[in-house]
Amino acid sequence: MFENLTERLERSFKLIRGQGRITEINIAETLKEVRRALLDADVNYKVAKEFTDMVKQKALGQNVLTAVSPGQMLVKIVHDELAALMGGQATDIRLKGNPAVILMAGLQGSGKTTFTAKLGLYLRSKKGRNPLLVACDVYRPAAIQQLQTLGDQLNLRVYAEPDNKNPLSIARNALQFARQHGHTAVLVDTAGRLAVDQEMMDEIAALKEVLVPDEILFVVDAMTGQDAVNTAKAFHDRLNYDGIVLTKMDGDTRGGAALSIRAVVSKPVKFIGTGEKPEALEVFHPDRMADRILGMGDIVSLVEKAQEQYDEEEARRLQKKIIQNKFDFEDFLKQIHQIKKMGSMKNLMSMIPGMGKMLKDLDLNDDIFKNVEAIIRSMTPEERRNPQILNGSRRQRIARGSGTSLQEVNRLIRQFEDMRKMMRMVSDPGQMAKLMRHMPKMPGR
Repeated sequence: MFENLTERLERSFKLIRGQGRITEINIAETLKEVRRALLDADVNYKVAKEFTDMVKQKALGQNVLTAVSPGQMLVKIVHDELAALMGGQATDIRLKGNPAVILMAGLQGSGKTTFTAKLGLYLRSKKGRNPLLVACDVYRPAAIQQLQTLGDQLNLRVYAEPDNKNPLSIARNALQFARQHGHTAVLVDTAGRLAVDQEMMDEIAALKEVLVPDEILFVVDAMTGQDAVNTAKAFHDRLNYDGIVLTKMDGDTRGGAALSIRAVVSKPVKFIGTGEKPEALEVFHPDRMADRILGMGDIVSLVEKAQEQYDEEEARRLQKKIIQNKFDFEDFLKQIHQIKKMGSMKNLMSMIPGMGKMLKDLDLNDDIFKNVEAIIRSMTPEERRNPQILNGSRRQRIARGSGTSLQEVNRLIRQFEDMRKMMRMVSDPGQMAKLMRHMPKMPGR
């Protein structure tokens, strides 16, 4: 996401000239390019103009520190204003009721049903809630079945009445069911339309009156650009919802919705969807998103994702095996699975500063580990646990079984051995000290 905007902004910052002070003359061309970049990213024209005017106001006359250039100072100002434009800080979801009721609203195809399931998983794993998913979309074919399938996959209970075509009745019954069965959160998936219409608005407004929700979340496809902002305003005028969810942020979105929507409706973006996987849901942090837009990466979010998969007991077990040089292909396979749970590889890599530009034209899909997994799974349990027994005939059999070449198998085994040696060296202070003793002395030491 935001690749084109990031590239355009980076180019515009290179235009600034002058030393010692930012002036109207030396930032004029830069701000003109910044505004063009925002407009090309489908940001609302009024929002783009107000943004660049605010940056200009903050920047003019600022003394430039000796250690930084005018361009670097302007990047800092743009970063702060981007974060402010998107809300300034993350806004948590409100869960006061027992059960807490969350109502989803949005157009058909925006991703409401998938988000409902993702939010259920999030509330269970991060907030300790026992969620109930409620199927109130009685119009779209297979909507109820889709929610039930997602619920089954994530082990989340779904309340549905397939023969009942009255969403208000279903909502009342679901609320009663939740209270009787100890559910502490009720997530209601509602019907959408291909466009805003009065009947849909009346129905969602009636559901609001019946359920008295703690939160109403407007779910919108980020790839629809300015249309997303217009739809958000129409829903807000009728529902006065509490927060926004931007789905499909991993797609070919230009970023206009994320940058405009907060300014237009004055409601915070609370979540973003970053992939198809159930775990691909992120709390929206405006400052971190500003980092990503300006090509600075997002190390904090990357670390948080890693910590979600981190198991202290497993880590201690692995460290012991590494020091004893017993790290094997079974352990390697487990580590691959943990990495895959963190989300799409391209999204993860883009969180590393400087990697976004490098990945722009690279087709880095989630099948990156496909051949590696196939090779490891073609090994016997004994071969996985004892890589040293992998002789020529075994390697040929593994290549045939995995649909890969002997060269690929040999390369993986060689890389695995190199990685194992390096891991042992880093984990064992004695080995590290031995390596340091054999390193050539630096000049002056």
